[in-house]
Amino acid sequence: MKITDVKTWVVGNPPPGIGGKYFIFVKLTTDGGVVGYGEAYNATFSAHVTAKMIEDMAERYLVGRDPHDIENFFRRAYSSGFTQRPDVSGMGCFSALEMACWDIIGKEANKPVYKLLGGQVHETLRSYTYLYPHTGSVHSEDAPSGKNVYNDPDLAAACALEYVEQGFNAVKLDPAGPYTAFDGHQPRLLDIDVSASMIKAIREAVGTRADILFGTHGQFTASGALRLARAIEPYDPLWFEEPVPPDMPEVMAQVARGTSIPIATGERLTTKFEFARVIENRAATILQPDLGRSGGILETKKIAAMAEAYHIQVAPHCYCGPIVGAANIQLAVTLPNFLILESLKQWDGFHATLLKKKIEWQDGNVIPSKEPGLGVELDEAVCDAHPYSGKDLHLQMMQTPLMP
Repeated sequence: MKITDVKTWVVGNPPPGIGGKYFIFVKLTTDGGVVGYGEAYNATFSAHVTAKMIEDMAERYLVGRDPHDIENFFRRAYSSGFTQRPDVSGMGCFSALEMACWDIIGKEANKPVYKLLGGQVHETLRSYTYLYPHTGSVHSEDAPSGKNVYNDPDLAAACALEYVEQGFNAVKLDPAGPYTAFDGHQPRLLDIDVSASMIKAIREAVGTRADILFGTHGQFTASGALRLARAIEPYDPLWFEEPVPPDMPEVMAQVARGTSIPIATGERLTTKFEFARVIENRAATILQPDLGRSGGILETKKIAAMAEAYHIQVAPHCYCGPIVGAANIQLAVTLPNFLILESLKQWDGFHATLLKKKIEWQDGNVIPSKEPGLGVELDEAVCDAHPYSGKDLHLQMMQTPLMP
């Protein structure tokens, strides 16, 4: 079996844009006509540049080769251009291609990928959702009248309660204020007050029916993160996500030692080598690899195995499209140390439209597909009908320092 063709799409995500402004998909085809789909979670270059990078990597290291040879593909891609070090852009491209290879491997074996990775541990997968507004943008800065579920305690509490009534028993929000290219910074007193007010209102609304996941974007110093942690500790969040920038796990470990809230991190990390530093420094007790960036399915299985040896749990991240979501599911099913899965609401809306059959969700849990490969099929006609023509990055930090 050989890979003979590679095709990419950059698909515009219509408002409200849950999961980002666009999604980057890839399709691999074999000489036997078997098709596999993948997706990149890549934010460092424009989507169209990234798509070309995926095609370039495939032509250099994959076309004409057997998709089963994942380890061989990883080492050649990881070493591309005399690098041999974690490269978030390169590994985003690799991750998309790697999960497409696994989709083909599963289809050839006529089994779900999880059956080829050690088998099924979990029958269903607990999931959480962000709080999303009913109308308008998911970006808090675009909120009408300045009020939204990201900065108004009453709106956040009502939204959280609604999700609990739908079946979720965990909800996430990140009300901790702006994040900039110049972080970490000390939190403003206003941001501490808003954060505590938001999480207090949600806790009062949902009681013990749901865990609260407190997200940040690595915007604080260790001392600043600890000030914020003390303010939200009384409301017992399940985790405090990425409290400091991701480049120094030694600093994140200072936060982990100074708070009772479990620290979670990992969406901006890639390969076993970066996650090993987090584990060695005891910087987090919950890892959040995103399979569209972390190195794909097999590499993240290795990351999870390292974590298991230290009693660290895994909560796959997904702020992108449904192919990464499907890959996360295939891996999570196999993990003894799985904690919870990020779901974009109930995998409805445009995410469902992109698939020929939507990801199954019921009573707060994802139901793993029994179909071969990743268990989903991309609707190529929908991709063709929704091209993205912009130049924005998937995510963007403020470009000026935050003033008190």
